[in-house]
Amino acid sequence: MSVKVVEVEKIYRLGENRVHALKGVSLQLNKGEFVAFMGPSGSGKTTLLNLIGVLDKPSKGKIYVDNIDLTVLKEKDLTKLRRSTIGFIFQFYNLIPVLSAFENVELPMLIAGVPTKERENRAKELLTMVGLADRIHHRPDELSGGEQQRVAIVRALANKPSIVLADEPTGDLDSKTGKEVVQALRDLSNREGATVVVVTHDPIVASMASKVFEMRDGIIIKEHANEAALSH
Repeated sequence: MSVKVVEVEKIYRLGENRVHALKGVSLQLNKGEFVAFMGPSGSGKTTLLNLIGVLDKPSKGKIYVDNIDLTVLKEKDLTKLRRSTIGFIFQFYNLIPVLSAFENVELPMLIAGVPTKERENRAKELLTMVGLADRIHHRPDELSGGEQQRVAIVRALANKPSIVLADEPTGDLDSKTGKEVVQALRDLSNREGATVVVVTHDPIVASMASKVFEMRDGIIIKEHANEAALSH
């Protein structure tokens, strides 16, 4: 799915103070792109990610997904969009500790009402794709950090979302494991045809994105295509 952000502002009120987290941000993401938002803490990149993922609403401006204006949708429609169209990946995995890798990946499909055989096949297929075929019955505390994050990635892709949003997905990993995790995410997004947006401080992650948006103080200060990533 394509994403279009038009003159978006986000203002938070903290007591008597107003924090201007985003200041008229505009951008275009094309279907199937793998893009990165970079910038220091407080630059607005996670705020922007949350707005695209309809976890929050802009104070001003418009956000479109495939020409649908998200800012005018009712809450029930936003909930449906989050469940069926958007996959989320977080820095700290957010896996359910009492469930196996297989059960963690199966859970979103169970909630969505996917038939038993279909969701079992899908969970096994996804875990196999990221090299975890022999770890599917292990619980999170029996997996390494990189393995847990790969489970989180395929869980996010379980319901075949059109958009995948990842907030610092390698922030808790060493550089080698982080690169492997991002490569797995990129390979899966290519295979599944999803648009992927990654918030990161990590230049290695950014180097693997086809497009990079650099943010500072609530605005995009630079946008550039990554020719090396595009050629892979």
